[in-house]
Amino acid sequence: MSVKPSGVILPPPLIYLVFVASAWGLAQWVPLDLPEHELLHYAGWVSIAVGIVLMLWAALAMFGHRTTINPYGKPSSLLQTGPFRFSRNPIYLADTLIYCGIGLLLGSLWPWLLLPLLIYCVQRTVIIHEEHMLTRLFGDEYRSYRRRVRRWL
Repeated sequence: MSVKPSGVILPPPLIYLVFVASAWGLAQWVPLDLPEHELLHYAGWVSIAVGIVLMLWAALAMFGHRTTINPYGKPSSLLQTGPFRFSRNPIYLADTLIYCGIGLLLGSLWPWLLLPLLIYCVQRTVIIHEEHMLTRLFGDEYRSYRRRVRRWL
């Protein structure tokens, strides 16, 4: 039996890309520059690197347990090890770290102003769907996991 999304779910990387593009466009149209500082530039690259490492760690854990990384797919197991010990959504956390790093490199306030809306969109369009599906598939085991592990950090 296939578990289908109840509505249209954009792929999470596309959601993040839309917000990066929007922040860049707004920065071109109405500049709201951050103060220029070399430290912000380095922090941006560090945030991107940490996001990539976290994403790879989570993806390797998922592949190691032979479960899907696709939010449209049906997971075969409930991961509670690796980065999933600390966050129920380490890949979205990684995406957010990468977005924040890009925001620092853009040197604009716009990515930070859009960040709450981005997180809201990801939670409402993707995470809520995934949590409902995991509850249907894994029941009490998932409810117990939700009580122990935070959604983001």
